[in-house]
Amino acid sequence: MTKKERFIATVERSSVDRPATWLGIPDPSALPGLYTAYGVDNEVDLKAAIGDDVWPVELPYHSDYSDAIYMAFDFAKKGHLTNEERTLNAPGYFEDIDDPSAVEDFPWPDPLKFINPEECRQVVDAVPVDSAVLGVVWSAHFQDACAAFGMETALMNMVSDPEVFRAVINRITEFYLTANGVFYEHTRGKLDAVLIGNDFGSQCSLMLSRDLIREFVWPGTKALVEQAKSHGLKVIHHSCGAIRDLIPDLIEIGVDVIHPIQALASGMEAEGLARDFAQKVSFCGGVDAQNLLVRGTPEQVAQRVRELRTLFPTGLVISPSHEAILPDIPPANIQALFASAHAV
Repeated sequence: MTKKERFIATVERSSVDRPATWLGIPDPSALPGLYTAYGVDNEVDLKAAIGDDVWPVELPYHSDYSDAIYMAFDFAKKGHLTNEERTLNAPGYFEDIDDPSAVEDFPWPDPLKFINPEECRQVVDAVPVDSAVLGVVWSAHFQDACAAFGMETALMNMVSDPEVFRAVINRITEFYLTANGVFYEHTRGKLDAVLIGNDFGSQCSLMLSRDLIREFVWPGTKALVEQAKSHGLKVIHHSCGAIRDLIPDLIEIGVDVIHPIQALASGMEAEGLARDFAQKVSFCGGVDAQNLLVRGTPEQVAQRVRELRTLFPTGLVISPSHEAILPDIPPANIQALFASAHAV
């Protein structure tokens, strides 16, 4: 099978020669160790040496404020925050606003001005021809809404001032639908899947109630999923943490793959997910990046991958349980992960 064929078959829970795999999007600080381990000096050769199936491509976005779509909004109330400093807890522009009509007073960026269709085509055309192409659009409308107020205020407003919160999250969703529409239209037929998502889970539970997520977040998520599917794309939905209670909702919304199976979060054990959901939705991740990949031995990593392959003969894109591999993971454990996943 080609990498693209293997990825699509894994996502569709069809027969595969081996599971599809994805390295994720390593933190730049983790790359030198991986380069040394694999005897390469760039990310293109690294993915080739690994035999990685999935090639992530971020939606190109360039404004006066940001060169990343996930940093498109400058909601900071007290000075400008860089990507390294940003926090959902910082006071946001809408912290003290209680009038929904005031939402348009914010200087909302126009994505049509900051997305170059030709650059969209170029970044996708640069992907090796046999790889599965994953458009990384994030579209984190809930997290951005939290940043717009400051997270504590945002969560309180969902109960005490819902119309203001709804007006803000709807406006953010409109931005992403417009931005993604440009990307999808000008790369038509070249993307295989997209990655969207918001973080809803802590290590032990959801950060807010399922009812609030259903009322305020899922309408935007549903619109984003339907838009991607209208362009023939598979949809991978990301959320860190203990989100087991949300999986039935994500299935109903039409998500194809749930990412990343944070392995040590409550209720996210692969054994239970395979038992209860493997016939209804696919997954990506599963190899614990909190403890096993950091402190385990290569043989322990390889053994866990073998167990995951038994649990999920298909329907699991094997990957670290967080897309951003950090330098505390020994490269030998990454080598063991992929060697075991690729073994025939």
